[in-house]
Amino acid sequence: MSTLILDGHKLLWHKERVDAWLRGERIAPITIDCALTRGCTYKCVYCYGMLQENDEKRMTKDVIFRFLDDAAEIGVKAISFVSDGESTCSPHLYDAILRGKANGLDMALGTNGYLLKDERLEEVLPVLTYLRFNMSAGEAERYAGIHGSKVEHFYKVIETIKKSVEIKMRNSLDVTIGLQMVLLPEFEDQIIPLSNLGKELGVDYLVIKHCSDDEMGSLGVDYSKYQNMVDLLKTAEAYSDDNYVVRAKWSKILSGGKRCYSRCYGPPFIMQFSGSGLVAPCGMLFNDRYKKYHIGNIADTSFKKLYQSERYWEVLNLIASDKFDAKTMCGSLCLQHKVNEFLWDLKDNGAVPEKSEGEPPMHVNFI
Repeated sequence: MSTLILDGHKLLWHKERVDAWLRGERIAPITIDCALTRGCTYKCVYCYGMLQENDEKRMTKDVIFRFLDDAAEIGVKAISFVSDGESTCSPHLYDAILRGKANGLDMALGTNGYLLKDERLEEVLPVLTYLRFNMSAGEAERYAGIHGSKVEHFYKVIETIKKSVEIKMRNSLDVTIGLQMVLLPEFEDQIIPLSNLGKELGVDYLVIKHCSDDEMGSLGVDYSKYQNMVDLLKTAEAYSDDNYVVRAKWSKILSGGKRCYSRCYGPPFIMQFSGSGLVAPCGMLFNDRYKKYHIGNIADTSFKKLYQSERYWEVLNLIASDKFDAKTMCGSLCLQHKVNEFLWDLKDNGAVPEKSEGEPPMHVNFI
């Protein structure tokens, strides 16, 4: 059985693209994380999206389809609808998933699940690589408080998860169905209830991750307090069995919010787009105050043209240069963190990468 990597990266299985990058060639991203809107049905207390305000353009069906067509044409391998908005708010979500898959792209969705339509699950689950429900509590009252929702939303999401698992099992689908907990120290009472709930629901995994913050500490995350939860997280991981994995993202949880690298090398391999249509190297640079790092908007210009533009590479080269310091100019532990660590060791420390052996891991194109 393939390995499910929940705390790491998968660049070892994309050697040709890594080698091309090391030679200085312009490469297409392997993965793009994006949203179809900046709208959301929840007001999560840890939401990084509120720190990502930028000019929003209308993500029409034509804009979305053009982007998916361009992505496939230039060599992108996977699209995950996971970014600064809740993509189930878009009327085009289901058609977009189907269009992307028809183009040969691996497709995935991260969602709070409240607006996910049970009647469309039979249609989209067979074409998704993974469906991830974002839940940071295993009890209804705490769920409502943490996610800024109503108590009844918890029960609706639970039913949608049950329906998803039932469809997967009945049809022997390959899709991975999981839960993700964004952990703040004040949520530690929910670690075990959520671990137990995931097992009861029959999902494939629960991943417990740190909460990111911007470089100014706007969300007030106290990373030192994660150290006090090590035993509790290990207890949660003990809920794992042959059919269910609970995994804490130890590499980030125990990092104290610090980086070992100064330059950002990850975006050529994994890009993030805002639900506004904005193309930028990563979500931490979506906010309007970072316009010097904004490349363009797919509602105005096709992604293919943006990718081929000098502006695209000027921005990516800037954040990979000594004019940019990820240790002081970035928020804490971004999406590209593990990719950045690997590439930093490879390029700046002269590390020799391990050989990829055996069967590729699950979700190999979601690096």
